[in-house]
Amino acid sequence: MTVSGDRGPLLIACALGIERLALRRFGTAPPGADGPVTVLRTGMGPQAAERAVERALRDEREPGRTAVVATGFCAGLMPGMHPGDLVVADETRDATGRTECTDTELLADALRPYGTVHVGALAGSAHIVHGLARAALHTTTAAVAADMESAATLRTARQTSVSERQRPVAAVRVVVDAPGHELIRPGTLRGGISAFRVLRGVMPAFLEWHRSLLLPWR
Repeated sequence: MTVSGDRGPLLIACALGIERLALRRFGTAPPGADGPVTVLRTGMGPQAAERAVERALRDEREPGRTAVVATGFCAGLMPGMHPGDLVVADETRDATGRTECTDTELLADALRPYGTVHVGALAGSAHIVHGLARAALHTTTAAVAADMESAATLRTARQTSVSERQRPVAAVRVVVDAPGHELIRPGTLRGGISAFRVLRGVMPAFLEWHRSLLLPWR
């Protein structure tokens, strides 16, 4: 899905068809879009995310101009989190390194009307995190949540920026399961529905973040 406009492009990357479906609720013209907006389904896992984002950014007319948001569902790592909570990354982390996010507090403020917001590090994982692995990941990384694609998406986005500009990147995830709310447990389908509903509502916050960036080409 691509929306045309006359300002800087925005690429919103998600892994799953159900996530893309949630993000398409505004059809072909998200209200408030200031430039071309593309929702890209990358496929699951860090390798798929790297390939898809690299392809999407390969033919930029102005290298580094496209802002990138990684989004979708995630596993909450901290006790007290609930399905439907929002996670705004101040950085993403995986075995390859760290990527600092752009204007985190601005984005968190834009998202607060949509639910509880947690700000912190987002850990990249090569597999879905459950049970004891969740607690171990929180202990070893100090991350507040984990997913499989965000770290790879933002790292690739920054690496494909060959200009002097630092590409704006962000990661926003919706908690679909958390300690005490494992999706593998009976009765947790409600958590998935809650997360889907929250993800359906966040596009205006992405557009507000994009519109408010103090980019040199604006």
